[in-house]
Amino acid sequence: MTETPDPAQRRIVSVLSLVQVIGGVGNGAGLAVGALLVKDVSGSSGWSGMAVVMLTLGAAAFTMPLSSIAARTGRRPALTLGWLFGASGAGVVILGAEVESLPILLAGLLLFGASTAANLQSRFAAVDRAAPGQVGLALSLVVWSTTVGAVIGPNLTGPGASIADAVGLPDLAGPMLFSAAGFTIAGLLTVALLRPDPLVHASGSAPAARGVRAALPHVRGRTATAILAIAASHAVMVSVMALTPVHMKDHGSSLNVIGLTISLHIAGMFALSPPMGVLSDRWGADRTILLGQSVLLLATFVAGTSGESELQITIGLTILGIGWSASVIAGAAMLTKSLEPADRPVVQGFSDLSMNLAGALGGLLAGIVVALSGFGTLNAAAAVLTVPVIALVLSGRRVAASVA
Repeated sequence: MTETPDPAQRRIVSVLSLVQVIGGVGNGAGLAVGALLVKDVSGSSGWSGMAVVMLTLGAAAFTMPLSSIAARTGRRPALTLGWLFGASGAGVVILGAEVESLPILLAGLLLFGASTAANLQSRFAAVDRAAPGQVGLALSLVVWSTTVGAVIGPNLTGPGASIADAVGLPDLAGPMLFSAAGFTIAGLLTVALLRPDPLVHASGSAPAARGVRAALPHVRGRTATAILAIAASHAVMVSVMALTPVHMKDHGSSLNVIGLTISLHIAGMFALSPPMGVLSDRWGADRTILLGQSVLLLATFVAGTSGESELQITIGLTILGIGWSASVIAGAAMLTKSLEPADRPVVQGFSDLSMNLAGALGGLLAGIVVALSGFGTLNAAAAVLTVPVIALVLSGRRVAASVA
């Protein structure tokens, strides 16, 4: 039976995609310089991993509150608040860089993480009223739209430094000006254009807010597999990506080359999202997750053996993004399809919470591992995280085959 196109769903996906483009500029710019700012202010490479730790902890801290707001009043107010808190965080980061205060800088990065929470919840907003056979595609289109802004963002390090110099700010704080502007515009567009609200419109009325405890009974079977796949894949990606700018700078790479590498990494994360969504819908989410884990293993090998080669580390980071894309998109599609509509907001929020906490832990340990044993060891340790995901997916496939 052919699924009838929904004009409201097309509008929702279009608005979310536009917002993701603009918000992606802010996220990309911040990711490119966060670790470098922390290193400069702290004076130690060992602290540099705290940038991603604070960003991901911030995203985790805002995830459940934003999910509760969405459950009570709809996606529009929740996403708007996430973007605006992110904008305020970018402003605090600029202040911390100007006064050379590590606590202020880290607090700003924590607030900045709210933009990541909004970014992640946008992909679930895209599927609130999607037809069952188009969940992966709808989700991936919104993820894909982040590509444009996210690729541009890291390449604003040079122009950002020029603007910062003109207004008397530290060079590395310049890109954060683009982040503050991008997040503010994203928030204003969301509140003005995201109508009808996808969550309220899909169910007829806003569901009651529920917390983490309400999500836990649903974390079993395919839902548990999906959450583990998303969280572990994110930890692999964050841990390697977080220390790549520091690794490259320590080997003499310029800011422009570092920005290009992060841009290509982010392109790998988002540019192939639609094919990954279609693959998940047609080939199966479990197979697509296994493909993603295989690509992550390849990426950690290439990046971990790159040494001083700028070309090899760039290839490794690009492949890392592709592996993340396959795993996270297929995992999110599996999660959505495994749940009843009324249960989705709280469990999706719990999944994002798990994802961000895993990323924060990965970023925290990454700085320690690199300081003690080097970038190659970090990649080897990250590769180990694919093992439980592969085992759980294969176990689920065997169980399904035996039942059939």
